[in-house]
Amino acid sequence: MVGKVVVALISLILVAGAVYGIVAGVHKLNHKDDADNLSPQMKLVAAICQPTDYKEACQKSLGSVNSTDDPKEFIKAAILSTMDAVKQSFNLSDSLLVQANNDTRTKMALDDCKDLMDFAVDQLQASITTVGDSNMNTLNNRAYDIRNWLSSVIAYQESCLDGFEDDSPVKIPMHEGMLDARQLTRNALAIVSELSQILSVFGLKMNIPSTSRRLLSSDGYPTWFSNADRRLLAMHSNGIVRPNAVVAKDGSGQFKTISAALASVPKKSNVRYVIYVKAGIYNEYVTVDKTMTNVFMYGDGPRKTIVTGHKSYMDGVTTQDTASFNVLAFGFMAKNMGFSNTAGPERHQAVALRVSAEQASFFNCRMDGFQDTLYTQSLRQFYRNCVISGTVDFIFGDATVVIQNSLIIVRKPMENQQNTVTAHGRAYRYETTGLVIQNCRIVPETKLYPERFTIPTYLGRPWKEYSRTVIMESTLADFIQPAGWMPWAGNFALDTLEYREYANRGPGANTRSRINWKGYRVITNKREALQYSVGAFLKGSDWLPRTGGAYLLGLKY
Repeated sequence: MVGKVVVALISLILVAGAVYGIVAGVHKLNHKDDADNLSPQMKLVAAICQPTDYKEACQKSLGSVNSTDDPKEFIKAAILSTMDAVKQSFNLSDSLLVQANNDTRTKMALDDCKDLMDFAVDQLQASITTVGDSNMNTLNNRAYDIRNWLSSVIAYQESCLDGFEDDSPVKIPMHEGMLDARQLTRNALAIVSELSQILSVFGLKMNIPSTSRRLLSSDGYPTWFSNADRRLLAMHSNGIVRPNAVVAKDGSGQFKTISAALASVPKKSNVRYVIYVKAGIYNEYVTVDKTMTNVFMYGDGPRKTIVTGHKSYMDGVTTQDTASFNVLAFGFMAKNMGFSNTAGPERHQAVALRVSAEQASFFNCRMDGFQDTLYTQSLRQFYRNCVISGTVDFIFGDATVVIQNSLIIVRKPMENQQNTVTAHGRAYRYETTGLVIQNCRIVPETKLYPERFTIPTYLGRPWKEYSRTVIMESTLADFIQPAGWMPWAGNFALDTLEYREYANRGPGANTRSRINWKGYRVITNKREALQYSVGAFLKGSDWLPRTGGAYLLGLKY
């Protein structure tokens, strides 16, 4: 992952910025003499900005709000100012192209930033619309959605900066140019995350809805799948689905390529569009762009219908652009498909599947690669009965993800490399994001390497400061190192990460010799473990029923 090696330096810069913002804000508004002279409006602003890290920026962004006692207006102002700053980041990408000279990778990274900032604006607009359309009761109910969207904006900002090489002439200007946007995004997320505290400032109370503990619906599907999608998947299982489009390499369908079939998808549709991809190896680079909403794509099996590519970092390509298959559209579902990147371990970063889509789900699929196989870039995602293989950081990103009932295969890396199954990229403490691996098996690839698998292998390492990964109710083979987890660089993130293990089994699950980082803990309480289940962590009951696939909302044991 390009830019990972400088994450510690960037974190130091962010910490310094945070300290400066807090000190400035405290000096300006929290000094007793100043506070006594504040208007009632400014006292409200100071209270609303209290949970934020960048208080001076927060106060400035809320200063335009006219005298009001409506907390929604302050929240909208915080998000609107963030969107303005993000749009400036979008324009900055264009202005820096001149400095890129003939550096192909830098130009590609700048193009990526434009795309990512465009996605960020979409999420910010959705947040503003939701706040505007809500009363205080419904705003409370939609707070998780807004936090989820704001978390994705942070993921896009981090992905943008990660795309630049250390020696790129535009890395520092881009980082400096995005500073306002990054601070304001974090501020907006902090405000929404502490909504109950904000409402109390206005003399309002927040009624917190109870979380459903129901594990499965009566037909074995999660309760967030719609009835229509349940019927669709049931029909597929019975072999009676009628697709809207058929892809076949031999010409027996309407389309010979997946990309051609996707071009037929109605834009921004709320209705499922079904694409059947017949058996074959599809050597094409596919993007389900953000306009291709609610696509259900299925194949003849994950070893029969395979989308493959071979782009890698060594080809001068940014990490996200190495992906063989990209999912950027809301509500994407895939079943019985394979996604592969055949670049090999010596080519470094080489993504098979990149997913940056809200409520994306994959059933009985394979993702095969080596380093960086599955890029769970942003938003909520669910994987069940899948196979995921790789070497270094091969499940990574800053999405909110649950991988359930799946087989995770660790392959042989280059000489002198150590394997890490995960590298989660949560960059800010209020982000909703994290990676949960539940009821899976983590095993070595013994078929290709029948000799005893002795490569040092770890469950994960912290890519970003607040990396969050939970391994629970899973079987861990004996090749997992006794320490379990490895550091990224020195002491970076060891106190702030959130690594948890719960009710795992197998010889690699013994936690007696695990690392003793402040951010690591073995969960012993089932109630605590439930917060990482599909129902609570993904708010799965809100959307998984629409997919029609099987899932478990709670715990298996």
